[in-house]
Amino acid sequence: MKPSIIFDLGKVLVDFDYSIAARKITTHSSKVPEDLHLFLSSSPLLVEYESGRLTRKQFFDAVREAVGFHGDITGFGKFFAEIFSPIEPMIALHAELRRRGLPTYIFSNTNDLAVEHIRRDFPFFGHFDGYILSYEIGAMKPQPQIYEAMEKMSGRRGAEIIYIDDRLENVKAGSARGWRAILHETPEKTRAAVEKFI
Repeated sequence: MKPSIIFDLGKVLVDFDYSIAARKITTHSSKVPEDLHLFLSSSPLLVEYESGRLTRKQFFDAVREAVGFHGDITGFGKFFAEIFSPIEPMIALHAELRRRGLPTYIFSNTNDLAVEHIRRDFPFFGHFDGYILSYEIGAMKPQPQIYEAMEKMSGRRGAEIIYIDDRLENVKAGSARGWRAILHETPEKTRAAVEKFI
């Protein structure tokens, strides 16, 4: 049985920068926190949203109240989601693994605004065998429920899974389940590690 290759999304296949959203939102806000970038990237609101405990509208309403945003939810969503850029060597690695017949999956702490944008603007995103997304599962890495969901979807367990993530705590949680986990630091290092496993 061929192993499944599990990719984290942010900082592995696409880079992101919340300061881009912060700059755009600031121009449409009246009571901006001292560091809107920090607010957007570390607020418990984002964790609640990406855990599926807040809907898009609830998240928007809470942020609008916090920063005095004057625009509508469509404009906010555009500002909030257009923060991504492709990591081309990793996208190329994924495409190569697909050509070699290996099943691949997305395994991400994320939200519906981000996924909607990435699905529309990044064609590679449509070429995976499945997607485990935190806001749909109701749990975030490194919580065990989301790893269990990935095992169920892929039909693989333990060493049958090769897992790539840029966050050490998530990698450790995968390793604890017997996954062959790779801490992503550079595309070159990750490619070399994947090749050793397959």
